[in-house]
Amino acid sequence: MLNKDEIKDIIPQREPFLMIDEVEEYTPGVGATAYKYVNEEEWYFKGHFPGNPIMPGVLITESLAQTGAVAILSMEENKGKNALFGGINNMKFKKMVVPGDKLKLEVKIIKKKGPIGVGEAIATVDGKIAAKGELTFAIV
Repeated sequence: MLNKDEIKDIIPQREPFLMIDEVEEYTPGVGATAYKYVNEEEWYFKGHFPGNPIMPGVLITESLAQTGAVAILSMEENKGKNALFGGINNMKFKKMVVPGDKLKLEVKIIKKKGPIGVGEAIATVDGKIAAKGELTFAIV
């Protein structure tokens, strides 16, 4: 299990944009499983939406991307680099994510060619799919 400080040793994101709280497991270049503990104090709930807080889909997607980045940037040849979005394909949002949810984030790297790759990404809450799709990344 990696805590936030250990995650920061791998990926460059920092608060308030560090969107994962812990990593349960990861295999460099293969995949990772992480968690986001969604709480009512999150900065984005002030405006999305007052009185009806819902985690924005783009931030669920970013949480998944950061999870995949742990797998990719933990590879020896990628240490100190950054992973940027190259594309978001077939991303579907199936369930609202709200304060109190434990968002499980799973990313498997399904393609790699040079600095470009694709991760299969699934976010769940209590075993129910909140979002899923494919994330294309570029290592820079």
